[in-house]
Amino acid sequence: MTIARPLPQYLVQRYHGWKATSYTENKAWYRRLAEDGQRPRAMVISCCDSRVHVTSIFGADSGEFFIHRNIANLVPAYAPDGEQHGTSAAVEYAVQALKVAHLIVMGHTKCGGVAGCHAMCSGHAPELEEKSSFVGRWMDILRPGYERVKDLPEDQQIGALEREAVLTSLDNLMTFPFVQAAVDSGEMTLHGLVHNISDGSLVQAEGPRGQFIEI
Repeated sequence: MTIARPLPQYLVQRYHGWKATSYTENKAWYRRLAEDGQRPRAMVISCCDSRVHVTSIFGADSGEFFIHRNIANLVPAYAPDGEQHGTSAAVEYAVQALKVAHLIVMGHTKCGGVAGCHAMCSGHAPELEEKSSFVGRWMDILRPGYERVKDLPEDQQIGALEREAVLTSLDNLMTFPFVQAAVDSGEMTLHGLVHNISDGSLVQAEGPRGQFIEI
C-alpha cells in the first residue's frame, strides 16, 4: 500500500502528550476496559460536524458512550433489504449486544447537512438531487421533515428542520423491532437533544411532537 502517509506532526505531538498525561494517569482504567470489554450505559447518535464534541459536553470518560456519527444525526427507517447500513448496524449492536439503557439522538444548530436538505428540497441545490450524490440520497431521510416545516416563515424553517432531524430519527428508531421491544419493556429509553454550538445550551424533546425544553 503506497497511498497511506505518516500523520501530520501536530497530531503526533498531541498523541504523545495524551499518552504521557491522560493515559498514564488512568492506565489502570484503560487496562480494565481492554480486559473486561465495554459496557456503555448510553448510545449517542450525533452529527459528524467537528464542532459537536459529545464527550466534552457530558464530561464522559472512555468506555461511557457508544457513539455513532453521521451527516445530520439521521437514522433511517428499518429496512433489512440486504444493503449495507452503517447506522442501522450500530443501532443493532448497541441495543442487542451492548444492552444500552439510553439511546440519545443529538442534533445541533448551524448543521450543514440540514441546510443542504433544505436547499435540496426547496429546489436550490440541484446537485444534491443527482443519484450520484451520497449526501443528497442520505438527506432523503429528512424529506418528510421538510414537508412539515416548509410553510413556516422562511427565517424559522432551518431551525425547525434541525429539530425535525432529531424527531425523524426518533420516529425511525421505533420502526426497528428490537428498539421498540427494548422501549416497551422499559429496558431502554430514547432521548432527543439539540445542541446550540453558539451558546452551549441543550434542549430536549418532551411531550407533544416538536416541543423542546431547555435543560
